[in-house]
Amino acid sequence: MFKITKEFHFDMAHMLDGHDGKCKNLHGHTYTLQVELCGELHSSGPKKGMVIDFADLKAIVKQRILDPMDHAFIYDCSSEKESKVAKLLQSLDSKTFSLPTRTTAEEMARFMFNCLKYEADLPVSAIRLWETPTSFCEYKE
Repeated sequence: MFKITKEFHFDMAHMLDGHDGKCKNLHGHTYTLQVELCGELHSSGPKKGMVIDFADLKAIVKQRILDPMDHAFIYDCSSEKESKVAKLLQSLDSKTFSLPTRTTAEEMARFMFNCLKYEADLPVSAIRLWETPTSFCEYKE
């Protein structure tokens, strides 16, 4: 069994409605995302000797995660306050992305894991999402 990891960087804004600290305010982060896959090597064909071609992994993550989320306001669609901010931003032709949960690093890591593992059918074994250079969340099943 092999494990491979590819790292990505992107920027995103969010807020945590109801939080008891400064993260209740609209703010942004430069995120680092590590996608870890676990699997056996292809035994034949153009991908022989690989778990997955890193270029293929990059294209899938770009389509499923980066394109919709990079430089967007990510918000909890169940929060009235965050939804109002998103509606205003949308009216100003700004990019938004909704989640059905609070936009903590933990919930976003789980969302990304599920998106890549179950919707894109990748053999994801872990997602690591850094919100700052010193703070990250790891999600595994």
